Amino acid sequence: MWLAMGTKEVALSGPGVTTIHRTSSLTPLLLMGMLTTGLAQSPVPTSVSRGFWTLSENLTAVEGATVKLRCGVRAPGSVVQWAKDGLLLGPNPRIPGFPRYSLEGDPAKGEFHLRIETCDLSDDALYECQVGRSEMGPELVSPKVILSILVPPKVLQLTPEAGSTVTWVAGQEYVVTCVSGDAKPAPDITFIQSGHTVLDVSYNVNDGSEEKLYITEAEARVTPQSSDNGQLLFCEGSSPALDVPIKASFTMNILFPPGPPVIDWPGLEEGHVRAGQNLELPCMARGGNPPATLQWLKNGKPVSIAWGTEHAQAVARSVLVMAVRPEDHGARLSCLSYNSVSTGTQERSITLQVTFPPSAITILGSASQSENKNVTLCCLTKSSRPRVLLRWWLGGRQLLPTDETVMDGLHGGHISMSNLTLLVRREDNGLSLTCEAFSDAFSKETFKKSLILNVKYPAQKLWIEGPQEGQYIRTGTRVRLVCLAIGGNPDPSLTWFKDSRTVSEPRQPQEPRRVQLGSLEKSGSTFSRELVLVVGPSDNRAKFSCKAGQLSASRQLEVQFPPTNLTILANSSALRPGDSLNLTCVSISSNPPVNLSWDKEGERLEDVAAPPQSAPFKGSAASRSVFLRVSSRDHGHRVTCRAHSAALRETVSSFYSLNVLYPPEFLGEQVLVVTVEEQGQALLPVSVSANPAPEAFNWTFRGYRLSPAGGPRHRILSSGALQLWNVTRADGGVYQLHCQNSEGTAEALLKLDVHYAPTIRALRDPTEVNVGGSVDIVCTVDANPVLPKMFSWERLGEDEEDLSLDDMEMVSKGSTGRLRIHQARLSQAGAYQCIVDNGVAPAARGLVRLVVRFAPQVDHPTPLTKVAAAGDSTSSATLHCRARGVPNIDFTWAKNGVPLDLQDPRYTEHRYHQGVVHSSLLTIANVSAAQDYALFTCTATNDLGSDHTNIQLVSISRPDPPWGLKVVSTTPHSVGLEWKPGFDGGLPQRFQIRYEALETPGFLYMDVLPPQATTFTLTGLKPSTRYRIWLLASNALGDSGLTDKGIQVSVTTPGLDQAPEDTDHQLPTEQPPGKTLNPGIGVHQGHLLLPGPLTLPLLPVLFAAGGLLLLSAASCIGGLLWRRRSRRLAEEISEKTEAGSEEDRIRNEYEESQWTGDRDTRSSMVSIEDEDIAFPGHLYDEVERAYGPPGVWGPLYDEVQMDPYDLPWPDVKYEDPRGIYDQVAADLSAVEPDSLPFELRGHLV
Repeated sequence: MWLAMGTKEVALSGPGVTTIHRTSSLTPLLLMGMLTTGLAQSPVPTSVSRGFWTLSENLTAVEGATVKLRCGVRAPGSVVQWAKDGLLLGPNPRIPGFPRYSLEGDPAKGEFHLRIETCDLSDDALYECQVGRSEMGPELVSPKVILSILVPPKVLQLTPEAGSTVTWVAGQEYVVTCVSGDAKPAPDITFIQSGHTVLDVSYNVNDGSEEKLYITEAEARVTPQSSDNGQLLFCEGSSPALDVPIKASFTMNILFPPGPPVIDWPGLEEGHVRAGQNLELPCMARGGNPPATLQWLKNGKPVSIAWGTEHAQAVARSVLVMAVRPEDHGARLSCLSYNSVSTGTQERSITLQVTFPPSAITILGSASQSENKNVTLCCLTKSSRPRVLLRWWLGGRQLLPTDETVMDGLHGGHISMSNLTLLVRREDNGLSLTCEAFSDAFSKETFKKSLILNVKYPAQKLWIEGPQEGQYIRTGTRVRLVCLAIGGNPDPSLTWFKDSRTVSEPRQPQEPRRVQLGSLEKSGSTFSRELVLVVGPSDNRAKFSCKAGQLSASRQLEVQFPPTNLTILANSSALRPGDSLNLTCVSISSNPPVNLSWDKEGERLEDVAAPPQSAPFKGSAASRSVFLRVSSRDHGHRVTCRAHSAALRETVSSFYSLNVLYPPEFLGEQVLVVTVEEQGQALLPVSVSANPAPEAFNWTFRGYRLSPAGGPRHRILSSGALQLWNVTRADGGVYQLHCQNSEGTAEALLKLDVHYAPTIRALRDPTEVNVGGSVDIVCTVDANPVLPKMFSWERLGEDEEDLSLDDMEMVSKGSTGRLRIHQARLSQAGAYQCIVDNGVAPAARGLVRLVVRFAPQVDHPTPLTKVAAAGDSTSSATLHCRARGVPNIDFTWAKNGVPLDLQDPRYTEHRYHQGVVHSSLLTIANVSAAQDYALFTCTATNDLGSDHTNIQLVSISRPDPPWGLKVVSTTPHSVGLEWKPGFDGGLPQRFQIRYEALETPGFLYMDVLPPQATTFTLTGLKPSTRYRIWLLASNALGDSGLTDKGIQVSVTTPGLDQAPEDTDHQLPTEQPPGKTLNPGIGVHQGHLLLPGPLTLPLLPVLFAAGGLLLLSAASCIGGLLWRRRSRRLAEEISEKTEAGSEEDRIRNEYEESQWTGDRDTRSSMVSIEDEDIAFPGHLYDEVERAYGPPGVWGPLYDEVQMDPYDLPWPDVKYEDPRGIYDQVAADLSAVEPDSLPFELRGHLV
């Protein structure tokens, strides 16, 4: 092993170890880890130790290599083993516990070499070869061998991130850091920028994640240039353990400023201009990203001009236009170029060289001198281009200068200077001394500077003008003293003195300006200085003097002034009611003396004289005393002393404020009643007088003392007032206030009147009255205040014309309001609202129902209502009787005038009522023609009367003819029809249309589908054709015939050029497409085919039989469809029933029945042939509701179920409901009740 440290090259070798060459400036740092564990302490031996024929020197190996440490022993028979950092590895060649360690060599030759495979950092240690004692020789220990393991770095962490593109600005310094991974020794890091090694790099070697490992942190400071744009910056890590350095890099994106600006000077000599010239300077800058922004500066200040950019040539241009002035000489015109990434602006400047005359001439030195002495002056010009010559003039006489000098001036100009020495005399005083500058370059201009020569000589006389001696002057008078002097140059300095002290104006601006000292003024040879005084007491008999050099003059003033200080002295400061007080008033000084007097709040007091005192300002003093006995009402009163001067006609006053200590006393303006609205804030004020102020204000309410610290809803203010918030009516009442101070206590009672919104306490609901009777709807409230007109009433409903209260009387007394109704009518029944508003929001509202009781009114659809049923003792029939009335109605039935025994099992009655509508359904089982075809009478009774109706039970028959056929719309090819069905005879009926064109012989037939429709559009017609149309009704027993006039109509279809007509603005139901005419009815090739029920077609018998079979099959299918339609039909009937005429609705209510807002239909389940058929409740009763907002009240009426729904019904054959119930009266109004024979209306067998 050899170490060449002088050249910083390290070469470590040994068996199985690759020699590593490394040259670096960081070699001392890199080898620090190697040298700290043994190299310094165990130097490499120069020869083999005694007893060993071969030994390894210190070795260095790269991690993962195989190392062999040699040990040759001269005594082969000895026991040999290796030690690692003092740990004996044992003589076993396989070295247990160290699978990578083994002993190699021939022991017979004394070879005990230690082989280490796949070295790692744990193998970095001190090794010794030890030979045990034997017959061949003593025990031996070899010198320590250092095995250093080199660990290469695995990764470099580069910041900014490796592989990225980093945007930098050219010329700015950036920091790039590169951190190596764990390594031994610490790796050397080099930065390469655009192929050049970065020199400004700082390194820091830190401990790695494991012992003996190191991390190198390198920080490079990089200043990129525009040439680096798009280049790579590498971080390269080198180590003795690496054959090839590892690298990491990123791409540099460099932003750079534009090129420098270029100014194109328009003349031959750059910068040379004449004053008054108009100058235009173009400036251009090339390159840069983004393109340059140009800006002109003049002497560093921006010039507001425009600039433009030619993007194609990447050129920015700007033109400066200016008028050159003399002061522009030396001005620096700069064109700046920059962009958003410029580190600074680039500038191209031109300094103007302007030809200009001197801007000014200055004469240095004083032109003032005593007579018969020399005056030395210097004439100096401002810089000019070119230079000027100077000459002196005194009056009109030219003077010769002492010397002349030319100096360099500012901005490249020249300064001319001329010195003059002149002996002055008194007669030269006031003459003009002129310095004149001239030059051939400025032949048309002359520049001069003049001074007035001032020759000094003394003054000749001094005196003062002002008030006469002994004249009295009142204080505050403005007095003007003028000091005058004759002759003298310079002007005499006139100084004023007061009692030998110099007079000056006040220096502080806030001080009153009592003295104004004028400046020296000159008039010819006379000089003056004015002193203006606002005289005061201190000026009384003061001596004012004026001095000018050795001359002096003086004047004394006599000042009259009121008392300068009027003071009141008291014998006591703490007073209580009944105490005596002695006050003495002292006038410190006045001129002339004053008269003193006392008064209290305008009332004159008797006083006595006091001993006199000495007075300042050479004035007079005075004093007088007064005696008082005080009370609490005197507290705060002023006792005034007045000093009156008759000569001055002026009075000076001073007062003494009485401080009388007394217990609290409530004032007359103390508020005793406070009004507040509930949930608002209340302030119970305190108007109390006390001295000292009350120490505590204690409030008590209903025997409980309110906490002075306040509570959730109250606090006591510093003034003692009690503030309450979220006031409730429970807070109303009398509050007791207890005030206390050191002198005593006082109490007051204050009432809090809480106004709160009204609340309805009593409202009788419902209120009942008989038709024609009188009743009061009474509304009782709790409110404060209770106002005479706070009650109002509203009626709730849907019909606006029925909501008037004009026929009702509104009466109120106190907290009770009444709505008085006389001669009650059914139309007045319904919901009423009591509204109470006492001015406190919100107003109270209460709902009450007025129930008008009236006798029963039974529905009479027709004079005689028919119900059809088969009289074969297998069918059943149901008779429906409906009546309105309040109170509840009781029904009775009679057959042919004889009361009906409802105990008979064949009779079953179901009763229902909802609102004022009551219904009774009488079901007759096993109808017999002999017993049950009769006239049934239904009688409705309540406490106020009764009413009845007749219902005739008849046999099933052919349907009655439909009526009311009319045309509702026409088009050139169709006619819309509408009609009302007649009595169906107790069986399902259908309708058929027969029509003919008057010009064409023969009839056409059309079945109406669906069968129960009451509107139909007849299509396939011809334009401008008159048609006659008939309507027939038929059931299983036959048709209604064509004898009735109401079943036919004539119509003419419009032409193609006419607009379609729509007589009722309704769209009748169209015949569904695909439907054909009724079997047996139709037109074939123009031959007339009569309907089957009337006449048989002339066809073979076989065709007739086939038609019957088809008709039978259609009947079966129709029966199935009819069952499905039954529920739908019932719903349609119920809708028509519920939407009945408003004339049949009576808005009334009764307390025994309740209205259920969420149930407006009921159904009876009738079991027929083991099937449940749902009959809507609208078939049995009518829902009557009060005109009130939904959900306002609870149920007003209960639906009273007179008998259970689930009673067993006898098995009867199913009958169409339309055959059981009669039609409403409005549907049969067009048919006269006696138009048909009685036997056709029903068979009484």
